[in-house]
Amino acid sequence: MPKGVPSQAAHPPAHVPTYLPVRQGLAYAGLAVPLAFVSLPLYVNLPYHYATTVGMPLAALGGVMLAVRALDAVIDPALGRAVDRLFQRGREAAWRAAALGAIALAAAFTALWWPPGGGAGVVLPWLAAVLLLCTLAWSGVVLLHQGWGTRWGGGPALRAGVTGWREAGTLLGVLLASALPALWGWGAACGALFAALALGLAGLRGLPVAGQPAASPAESPAQFAAQSAASSASSSSPWRQPAFRWLAAVFMLNGIADAVPATLLPFFIADRLQAPSWQAGLLLAYFGAAVLGLPWWVKAGARWGLAPAWRLGMAAGVAVFALTPWLAAGDVAAFAVVCVASGLMLGADLALPGALLTGLIHRAGDGQRAEGRYLGWWACMAKLNLALAAGAALPLLALAGYSAGTREPAGLQALAWAYGGLPCLFKLAAAVLLWRAEPRHPAWKERE
Repeated sequence: MPKGVPSQAAHPPAHVPTYLPVRQGLAYAGLAVPLAFVSLPLYVNLPYHYATTVGMPLAALGGVMLAVRALDAVIDPALGRAVDRLFQRGREAAWRAAALGAIALAAAFTALWWPPGGGAGVVLPWLAAVLLLCTLAWSGVVLLHQGWGTRWGGGPALRAGVTGWREAGTLLGVLLASALPALWGWGAACGALFAALALGLAGLRGLPVAGQPAASPAESPAQFAAQSAASSASSSSPWRQPAFRWLAAVFMLNGIADAVPATLLPFFIADRLQAPSWQAGLLLAYFGAAVLGLPWWVKAGARWGLAPAWRLGMAAGVAVFALTPWLAAGDVAAFAVVCVASGLMLGADLALPGALLTGLIHRAGDGQRAEGRYLGWWACMAKLNLALAAGAALPLLALAGYSAGTREPAGLQALAWAYGGLPCLFKLAAAVLLWRAEPRHPAWKERE
């Protein structure tokens, strides 16, 4: 068998590779590009667009974002179970579901940037409905894509490699999302999204799904229902496992630390630095540095252990980002240095938590049969982080006297500390909690 992901059904596979071959890595990363292309504008550009261009009040906008994202998040565990059932039916069923979800995603994302005319009473309900459709479609495709790679399992190097390839595609998508709308406008960006989704789905279709043939044999509805019920009965909730609870707590704290600046970035650049024209360039610098740093973090996870490497990335990120609250108007060059340095640390957050989760799933005996249960809750937590960032940070800033476009010193100082200070506190708490968890779960420190 060639040195790659096993292509035949096996429980467990006869051969588990050490590293993911480049060709399979590229094919797997392909769908991550358009998925990330969607996610950055939804969480960074969209609130700012509706607050400034459309003129929606910050408090009401934050409420809509919180409600939609919270509803989307609580649906993710059910979507995860549906993903498990799709994979039980075979690769073709899973791929077709991903294709249908991609069509709905592209259509809803395009509609978001052209809201109907009228006041908040018209625009906000429309935003809530279309954003919910967009995020649900995005969630379904993301869970299918993640489940595809998570089923491969393997040691720390393979798991970090799979997540590394996926997150490399994510970073490329983010870079494109940072540049294309600014250069060509949202019309061209939405057209590029349709094309990228088609290419990503084509690459995914050629990849094996560990433990499943390309198409399941014909089965009756009764047989499929019995198979699904047996799988559900044999797989307990992830929350019954102490390892998952510890990892989830670390992931939530670290996720909030990342979500707050992602939501407030456009406001910080436009009002604190007073350099709105630099937003695209600064985002490119940040995510470009992340692309360069990601391979190093994949190797660091294999060499030093996934958890110690992740903890190192958190500490280094805090050391860099702690300078941000002291930046003022015109400090674009200094902020660019912060963007590059913190971007280099981002690879730890991208590649290592997912690799830890994959190992946890397979050690629990749920590999190749119940990944969706874990991934659904994982996605739920990631979205709750973003919902809390948008739904809590924006209204709290409004209470502190900040509003988009203000030049009041008190409001700008509140923005600076919310953007740069709070994330450091949450990330430090996550690093300490991970350090406390490592002795209880020695497998998190395995090396190769």
